[in-house]
Amino acid sequence: MPADAIVQARGTLFPFVPVALGLGIGLYFAAPAEPTRGGLTLLSGLALAGLVLGCRAEGALRPLIWALALVALGALLAALRTQAVAAPVLGWARYGPIEGRIVAVDRSGSDALRLTLDRVVLPGLPPARVPERVRVSIHGEPDDEPDLDPVAGTVVVLTGFLAPPGGPVEPGGFSFRRLAWFEGLGAVGYTRNPVLAVEDPARALALTRLRYRLAEAIRARLPGEAGGFVAAILTGDRSGVGQDTLDDLRRSNLAHLLAISGLHMGLLTGVVFAALRGGMALIPVLALRWPIRKLAALGALAAGLAYLALSGGNVATQRAFIMAAVMLIAVMVDRRAISIRSVAVAAVIVLALRPEALLSVGFHMSFAATVALVAVFRWLRDRRPGAARPRGWRRVLAGLSGAALCSLVAGLATAPYAAAQFHRVVDYGLLANIVSVPLMGALVMPAAVLAAVLWPVGLDGIGLWLMQLGTRWILFVADAVGGRDGAVTMVPAPPLWVIPALSLGALWLILWPGRARHAGAVVAVAALAFWTGSERPPLLIEGEGALVGLMTPEGRALSRARGAGFVARNWLEADGDGASQDVAAARAGMQPVPGGARFTFGGSEWVHLTGQRGIAQLDAHCASGVTVVTDQRLEAPPPGDCRVIDRRALGRTGAMALWPDGRVVTAEALTGRRPWSGRR
Repeated sequence: MPADAIVQARGTLFPFVPVALGLGIGLYFAAPAEPTRGGLTLLSGLALAGLVLGCRAEGALRPLIWALALVALGALLAALRTQAVAAPVLGWARYGPIEGRIVAVDRSGSDALRLTLDRVVLPGLPPARVPERVRVSIHGEPDDEPDLDPVAGTVVVLTGFLAPPGGPVEPGGFSFRRLAWFEGLGAVGYTRNPVLAVEDPARALALTRLRYRLAEAIRARLPGEAGGFVAAILTGDRSGVGQDTLDDLRRSNLAHLLAISGLHMGLLTGVVFAALRGGMALIPVLALRWPIRKLAALGALAAGLAYLALSGGNVATQRAFIMAAVMLIAVMVDRRAISIRSVAVAAVIVLALRPEALLSVGFHMSFAATVALVAVFRWLRDRRPGAARPRGWRRVLAGLSGAALCSLVAGLATAPYAAAQFHRVVDYGLLANIVSVPLMGALVMPAAVLAAVLWPVGLDGIGLWLMQLGTRWILFVADAVGGRDGAVTMVPAPPLWVIPALSLGALWLILWPGRARHAGAVVAVAALAFWTGSERPPLLIEGEGALVGLMTPEGRALSRARGAGFVARNWLEADGDGASQDVAAARAGMQPVPGGARFTFGGSEWVHLTGQRGIAQLDAHCASGVTVVTDQRLEAPPPGDCRVIDRRALGRTGAMALWPDGRVVTAEALTGRRPWSGRR
C-alpha cells in the first residue's frame, strides 16, 4: 500500500524537500499570470498551516502534508523573489546618449566587447523610468578595440541603441526577458561610436577592479588563448577567450571547464583541504592535540569564499560555493561530507535564495551530475562493503578508472539537459573529458593554489606556468576533438514538459528507497521516447516580422539569407539542423521576390516583405487570399483583400508558430501576463 511505503520510508525523505520546493517554484513560473495579493496570502497560509499540521499529524499523513506545504512555500518564495528584484524596464527602442558606470565586462556571442552599466542616465527619460542596469555591445573595427580600457567603476558616456530585452524567438523558447528581469537588466543594445570615460573608477568597486586587473596581468604574463583560459578560471573574466576557442570547447564538451562551477570550486577546496590536513599531520603537536581534519575543512571553506569573491560571484559560482560549503561544514560537524542529504541541503539553500535558478541549465547540470555521482558511488560502496584500499600500481589504476567513471556518469547525467538547451550531442565528449578533467584536478587547480601561496614572495609565475601547461593540453584536446567532422550530432528541441518529467522520474528512481522507485525509470524513458517523436512547428514568424521559417522535406527554409541571424541560428538548432542561414534560405519552398520571399502554406499563398523596399511591393502582392508578413508598421490597411501581419500586430503576440490546420500558438500566450513579459 502507498501509505505503508511512505511510513517505511520515513527517515529517508529529506532529499525530497528540494523536490517539493522545486515543484512549487515550477508551478509559479508556469502560471499564466502573477498571483494577486489574495493569492499570496493564500500561499502563505497554506505553507504555515501545512508546516504546523504536519508536526501534529501521524503516519503517512505527516510527510504528505509537509510536501504540500513545501510546494506552497516554493511558489511563495518565487513570487517574493520576483517582487524583490523588480526594476524599471525600457518600454521602447531608443537611440541617443547613454551614461553609466561599468560593473561588468564580457563578450557577446558575436565576440564583441560588452559592457554592463549601472547608475544609468538617459537624457530625456524620467529617472523613475530609467533601468537600473543596461548592457551595451561595442561594435566597430577590431583595430579600435585596444584603445578601450573598460575598468570596472569607470563612468562612461556613449551614443548607442537601446531596446527592451527580447522575448522568446519562438513560442515556448528560452525567455531572455525573464533572465534579464532577475539579473536587473532593463535594456540591452549596442554602439558603433567611441566610448568615453568621464570619471575615474569608484572605490565602491575595488574588488571588481582588482579582479579585472588580475585577469589583465595573467593575460600579459601568459599570452594567447592559454592565458585567457587561466584568467577565466581564476577570475571569471572570459573576455580573453576567443570565439573560435569557445566553439571548440563547446564542440568537445569541455566548455564546462571554462565556467567557474562546482568542478572548480570542488577541486580548489579539495586541494586546499588535502594540503592543510597533510601539512598539519606532519606537525606532531597539531596532529595529536588538534582536530586537524576540521581545521583543514575550515581553511578550505575560507579558500572557497575567497575564490567566490575573486571570481565575481556569479550565480553559478554562488551555487558551487554553497554546495562546497555544505560538504565542508558536514566535515566540521562529523557528518558524511558527500551524501544525497548534503546535496539536498545545498539545493534547498540555492532554491531559497534564488528560486529562478530552477529554470537555468546550470542548475540542472550541476545537480544532475552531483546526484548521479553520489548515487553511483553509493551503490558501488554498498556492493563492496569493507573493501580494502588498493596499493601500489593498483591504486594508480583505481584512480584513473575512478576519474573515467566520474566523467562517464556526469556526462550521461547532464547529456539530456545539455541537448535540450544547446540542441546538440557531443559524440566524442566523453573521450575529451577523460583525457582533460583529471588534469584539472591533478595539475591546473593545484597549480592555482601554488600560485596563490607563492604570490607574496613574487614566485607565483611557477604556478602560472604549470597552469599554462595544463590549459594548453586542454585547448589542444578541444581543438582536436571539436574540429573533427561529425564531432556534434544535432537534436531537436524537446516539448516543454519533457525535461521536468525526465527530472522527476530520475529523482524518484534515485531517492525513493523502496521497489516503487523503478516507476521513475519508466517515466524517464517515456519522456525520452516522446522527445524523439516530437514535431517542430511547420511555420515560424519572428517576433518583429524580420524572419519567417517554413518547414520543408529538406529542413526549414528561411525567408532571408542575412539579417535576424540570432533568430535564424536558434530556429535551425532547435530543429536539430546544423545548416547555416544562407543554406537554409536557398532551400526549395521559399521563392525570392523583390524585397522578400513568397511561399505556400496551408493551401494558401504567403509573402514575407522586409524593409522599405519590401513594403513598396505590398500593393503588388496584396491580392485576395494572400497573407503578408512584414517587419514594418502599417498605418492604414493595404488595398485589396489580403491579410497582413505587421510589426504592430506582432508586438501584441510575439513570435508565432502556425500549423496547416489553422492552429496558432504565440509566445505571449505561453508567457502570460508576468512582470518580465513586457505586456502592459
